[in-house]
Amino acid sequence: MNDAAPAPTPAPAPRKRARVRAPELIGKGGWLNTGGKELTLADLRGKCVVVDFWTFCCINCLHVLDELRELEEKHRDTVVIIGVHSPKFVHEAEHAAVVDAVERYQVHHPVLDDPELATWKQYAVRAWPTLVVIDPEGYIVAQHAGEGHAHAIARLVEELEAEHEAKGTLRRGDGPYVAPEPVAGALRFPGKALLLPSGNLLVSDSTRHQLVELAADGESVVRRIGSGERGFAGDSFSEPQGLALLPDGKVVVADTVNHALRTYDPATGQVETVAGTGRQWWQGSRTSGPALEVDLSSPWDVAWWQGRVWIAMAGVHQLWTWDPQAGTVEVAAGTTNEGLLDGPAAEAWFAQPSGLAAAGDRLWIADSETSALRYVEAGDEGYVIKSAVGTGLFDFGHRDGDAAQALLQHPLGVTALPDGSVAVCDTYNHALRRFDPATGQVSTLATDLREPSDAVLVGDDIVVVESARHRLTRLRLPEEAVRVDAVAHRTQRAATEVAPGTIRLDVVFQAPSGQKLDTRYGPSTRLLVSSTPPELLADGEGAGTDLFRELALNPDVTEGVLHVSAMAASCDDDPANEYPACHVHQQDWGVPVRVTADGAARLPLVLAGMDAEG
Repeated sequence: MNDAAPAPTPAPAPRKRARVRAPELIGKGGWLNTGGKELTLADLRGKCVVVDFWTFCCINCLHVLDELRELEEKHRDTVVIIGVHSPKFVHEAEHAAVVDAVERYQVHHPVLDDPELATWKQYAVRAWPTLVVIDPEGYIVAQHAGEGHAHAIARLVEELEAEHEAKGTLRRGDGPYVAPEPVAGALRFPGKALLLPSGNLLVSDSTRHQLVELAADGESVVRRIGSGERGFAGDSFSEPQGLALLPDGKVVVADTVNHALRTYDPATGQVETVAGTGRQWWQGSRTSGPALEVDLSSPWDVAWWQGRVWIAMAGVHQLWTWDPQAGTVEVAAGTTNEGLLDGPAAEAWFAQPSGLAAAGDRLWIADSETSALRYVEAGDEGYVIKSAVGTGLFDFGHRDGDAAQALLQHPLGVTALPDGSVAVCDTYNHALRRFDPATGQVSTLATDLREPSDAVLVGDDIVVVESARHRLTRLRLPEEAVRVDAVAHRTQRAATEVAPGTIRLDVVFQAPSGQKLDTRYGPSTRLLVSSTPPELLADGEGAGTDLFRELALNPDVTEGVLHVSAMAASCDDDPANEYPACHVHQQDWGVPVRVTADGAARLPLVLAGMDAEG
C-alpha cells in the first residue's frame, strides 16, 4: 500500500485563440434595460460578454433567446449578454417596436437598438441570429451563427472564467441589466383569439403565459387559464399562440415555446398535452409517429381542416398535422428550407408560417418571413401549395391592387370572410388587408392598428387582436376599402461582392472544446445550396456532406441571393463514455451577392468558431 498522495492532474492548457479586438457597440436607437445608462465595452471589462445579434421577426432568434436563459442564470456574476437588435423589416427599425419586443419576449439583459446595422457591419455579421463571445479583456474569441450553440458557449465561458480568474482579469458581481417597471392590464402582447360557442372570446395572453377568457364585450375578464409562470407542467404554458376549436368542444392550443400542442376544456378547465415532448425538433428527428413521442418546433397557429388539426410549424418552416383520433402527428408540407416555393406539398418552401384559416377546400396561410398569403388545396395527386400574394424573402411593403404586384409586411394572421375573400393581419404595416380571389385584388380594410396578429368574425364585425396595444379592437367590416399610399421595400443588407467565374464557399465549423464531429452513423455535416434567381448558379447547387463547395457563377447574372443551409453534429470526445452527449448546430443564410471584377473568390460563413483565413 502506497500512502503517498497522488500527483495532481495538471489543468489542461487553455486553447490558443486569435486576438481580435472587439469593435465598439454603437446604435442610433440607444440602450434598453440599462436604466437609461449608455454602455461601452470598457464598462464590460472583466466580464465574459456574449453579443447576440437578433431581430424580433426571426423565429431562430427567438429560439436563441430561450437557449441563452440557462447560461444567463447560471453565470449571472461573470457573464453579460448584450442583445444587438439588427432589423430586417422597416417596422423593426422603429424604436417603439424594439421596446415592445424586448418586453414581449422577456429579454432580461441589455439591448442595443441598432436600426442602421452599424454594429452588425462592424462585426461582419451575415445572418440572424449570430452570437459573438468577447473575453474579459475585450477580445473576440468565438462566433456562432444559428441555433444549438448554447452548450458550446457554456463550455467556453467556463474556460474563460478559469483562465481569467487565474490572470486576475475576471470581475465578478452584478451586470448592467436594469429591469423595467411592470405594467398592469388585462392582456399583455396577446397573440391569437377564438370565438367560443358561448359567445365569449378566448385569447392567448402570450407574454403572461396564459389563456384569458373575455366576455362578449372583448374587455371583461371571465377567467384566466394557466399559472402565469413560464412552464410545461400542469396548466402552465410558455408563450402560447394559436387556438382552434375541436369538434368535441375542447380548444387546441399552440404552446409555442414549449414546442407542444395542449388542449383546454372550457367545461372542466382541464389542460392536457396532446402532442410534442417539450423538446425542440432538430434535423434528423422523427417527422411522424405517436404525437407525444415526436418533437415539434415553435408551433405558432392551429386550424381544424379536413378532419385534422393543421399546425403552422414556424420553427422549421413547415405545416404539420395532428390526428386526434389516431393520436399521431406528421409533416404535411414543406422541406424545412426557408423561402417561397410553390408546388406539391412535399417540395414546397415556407418561411415561418404563422397564421392559418380554413375556408372550404382551401387552408389559407400567413407566411410571415416572405410577407406572403398562401394556401393549401387538394390536387389530383395530393396537396398543393400556391401563393396568392408575395414573391419571396426580400420584398415587402404596403401596396394594394393586383395581387401579382401587391405587397405585405410580415403578416401573422389570416381570417376567412363570409364572401369568400380573406382578411390578412398585415402585422408590420399595422393594417388589416383583404385579398379577393374572385378579382385577384388586394385592398386595405383598416389602418392605425398596432401589430395586429389575429382576427375573428363576430356577427357582422371583425375583432382584431392589436398585440402591441394589448387589446382587442372591434371593427365593422367596411363595404369599401381604405385607400393608402403605396410603398415598397427590399431588405437593406449590403451585398457581398464576389469574383466572376468560380468562388469557394466555406462554412467554418470548429467543434466545441471536448467534442468532435459525430461520424458513428455516417457523415455528421450537411450543406444545401441554392440561389435566387436560380440562374445565378451555373454549378454547385444541391445537397452534399462537405462544408465547402465550389460554386460556378453564371456570367449572364450579376447579382442575386445565395441560400445556404448548413448542419453539423458533434458529440463528447470521451472513448470511455458509451452514451456521449451530442448536439446539433444549424443555420440558414440568405447572402445577397454582387459579381464584380475585384470581388472575393472565397465566401466564408461562420457556423461556429473563428475563420482562420479571415
